[in-house]
Amino acid sequence: MIIKRVIRSQNRVIVEGKNLVKKHIKQGPGHEGGIFTVEAPFHASIVQVLDPVTGKPCKIGVKYLEDGTKVRVSRGIGASGSIIPRPEILKMRATPRPTVAGPKDTPNESCAGEDTRS
Repeated sequence: MIIKRVIRSQNRVIVEGKNLVKKHIKQGPGHEGGIFTVEAPFHASIVQVLDPVTGKPCKIGVKYLEDGTKVRVSRGIGASGSIIPRPEILKMRATPRPTVAGPKDTPNESCAGEDTRS
């Protein structure tokens, strides 16, 4: 199954061929009316990730590799335990981290090894 659209503000997804509903659309200028079948969104918590080895839905677990990197692994009954790569969309940040210190940031020099207790 393919996710056609993600609605992040409502935490919902639209999956191709699932959750089909009938929509009654009134005829208007420029479009025809009638009863149409469309995919309705449903909550993102219902969607499961596919195991890359078996191709079946599985739960996701977290594991740390020897070099300290955190990875997602498949877990559950019939899961292979293999690493599930993160999609590129999840690697991007919506707002980039600031590279310059702002007016409310603590400067690095002031907190380097000083004891402020009296």
